[in-house]
Amino acid sequence: MSSSLENLGTENRKFPPTPEFAAAANAKADMYVEAKADRLAFWEKQAHALHWDKPWTQVLDWKRPFAKWFIGGRLNASYNCLDRHVIEGRGDRVAFIFEGEPGDSRTYTYAQLLIEVKKTANALIELGVKDGDRVAIYMPMIPEAAIAMLACARIGAPHSVVFGGFSADALLSRIQDADAKIVITADGGYRKGSANALKPAVDDALKGETNVKYVLVVKRTGQNVEWNAERDVWWHEIVERQSAEHTAESFDSEHGLFILYTSGTTAKPKGIYHTTGGYLTQAAFTHKNVFDLKPETDVYWCTADVGWITGHSYVVYGPLINGATQVIYEGTPDSPTKGRIFEIVEKYGVTILYTAPTLIRTWMKWGDEFPNASDLSSLRLLGSVGEPINPEAWMWYREVIGGNRCPIVDTWWQTETGAIMISPLPGVTATKPGSAMGAIPGISAAVIDDNANVVGNGGGGYLALTQPWPSMLRGIWGEPERYQETYWSRYDEAGYYFAGDGAKLDDDGAIWLLGRVDDVMNVSGHRISTTEVESALVSHVAVAEAAVVGANDAMTGQAIAAFVILRGGIPNVGGEELIQELRNHVAKEIGPIAKPKQILVVAELPKTRSGKIMRRLLRDVAENRAVGDSTTLADPNVMKLIQAGLNAGSSED
Repeated sequence: MSSSLENLGTENRKFPPTPEFAAAANAKADMYVEAKADRLAFWEKQAHALHWDKPWTQVLDWKRPFAKWFIGGRLNASYNCLDRHVIEGRGDRVAFIFEGEPGDSRTYTYAQLLIEVKKTANALIELGVKDGDRVAIYMPMIPEAAIAMLACARIGAPHSVVFGGFSADALLSRIQDADAKIVITADGGYRKGSANALKPAVDDALKGETNVKYVLVVKRTGQNVEWNAERDVWWHEIVERQSAEHTAESFDSEHGLFILYTSGTTAKPKGIYHTTGGYLTQAAFTHKNVFDLKPETDVYWCTADVGWITGHSYVVYGPLINGATQVIYEGTPDSPTKGRIFEIVEKYGVTILYTAPTLIRTWMKWGDEFPNASDLSSLRLLGSVGEPINPEAWMWYREVIGGNRCPIVDTWWQTETGAIMISPLPGVTATKPGSAMGAIPGISAAVIDDNANVVGNGGGGYLALTQPWPSMLRGIWGEPERYQETYWSRYDEAGYYFAGDGAKLDDDGAIWLLGRVDDVMNVSGHRISTTEVESALVSHVAVAEAAVVGANDAMTGQAIAAFVILRGGIPNVGGEELIQELRNHVAKEIGPIAKPKQILVVAELPKTRSGKIMRRLLRDVAENRAVGDSTTLADPNVMKLIQAGLNAGSSED
């Protein structure tokens, strides 16, 4: 990475924890000392927080790139999430508070949730699911999704959760790759004020070649669905008649827990494969310490869908192991009003909120009046996940949502890492707006150059993980060579895991994530981060949100193209005058080399239903190509509007 990244990471504002917060925090500074002195002993200590039916005989077996943790130990993920709490007297504690988009709600205590999981496990056994069989789960964000995951874990059947916004083709490819035996779905879910069908996508997917024997269907919306009497089974009919007794079986620490598919550089998604003991150890440890969970008093809310790794680690496994009380919300943040999230925070007294920068910037765009209309004084800690957060959004999150009193933990991790890797510890770390700060205790991360040399403070390069960690992926399902090639071949000699993200160390050694390496543009030989340019644009008073891509350019290799959404109440007066002002603002903030060649003012950005901006589609527009597949967009019409406005609203010189 070149010196063009110098301007990122010059943030001088620091927010140390208050003495009161630090004194009561779960995590203490000596954790770093302890982990550095003996990393394996540190993780062994964290593993003891789980219930093991049989202890391990060896902490780590590392034959790069394949790891085994807590070898010989046996445990059950579902038991650790549920049974142990009931046995130890916490059965009456609320586990899930479910809020449906239409306003319906349900509450599950740990004792009630355990009964539902036991009955569902018995139903799966009746349907022929056994230890090692894969189960595909394609669900809305309702309690049955988590119940299905825990029932699979209880009987040793690895689950493959597919986000409910994916197409039938995407679902089919994942069913086929994992060779799933059954699919668990729902008739539909509620989204943006109406019932959104899910089962038709399953029906379409299963027209392909699969070994699926049954489709287990939750009745959520009551909408009409096609029915295959030989294959389809109603959840309520089979689950409700099951026995509420089921003994969780012990499985080896390295027994498969789940497969979760993520995008690859090729068209075929990667089946990220996670096992049990190490994953649960790190998910539980990070959830307790990064979010400073006090399970007796906190109401925790992670807004992620269980179709993503954040939903696996920080909705299901981590929080339930720690005995948390948490909110689950089915719908969209603007249904029926743009204040829905804040109304739920007030309604349930949420104390910990973990969400994505995309949503935070959307709230900024909508305006302060929506959070200000609700009482958010119950909040005591805020978290960010999914992509780098620009300093302006970080500060808005702190000031408007957190009332300048809540520490913010900006977390970096991946589907592949399984759990948080880089984050402040809220009772220890003095945070900087926009920085994930440093690796958590027990994790070894470095910023390196092209030759795998570790860079010093002030230097930029690529983020690498230099030692194995408990929750790491155990491979790509069925593709060991691809696993080696994707994550380990780039720095094979050094033995580092290549995270695929650019990063920079500031002068204090804090880590600043720059986004994916393929989101680092090469403009006239200068490497410029899309995140850096986006942050500069959003720092302008007129801009609420921005997305930047590098478009092929005959003169410079790549040219910077920006798509911006203006803040509410900001008119695009004169159009061209504002765009030139924005271009000059970026040049002032970063340097002339970073001045966008094109800027287009848009009403919306193309986002998936999980909130991620689809920059490849913006790149198609910027390069005057036919727009690629947009079926996973929350609103496919957005691209038509962007294309229609391209010539009228862009500028270049």
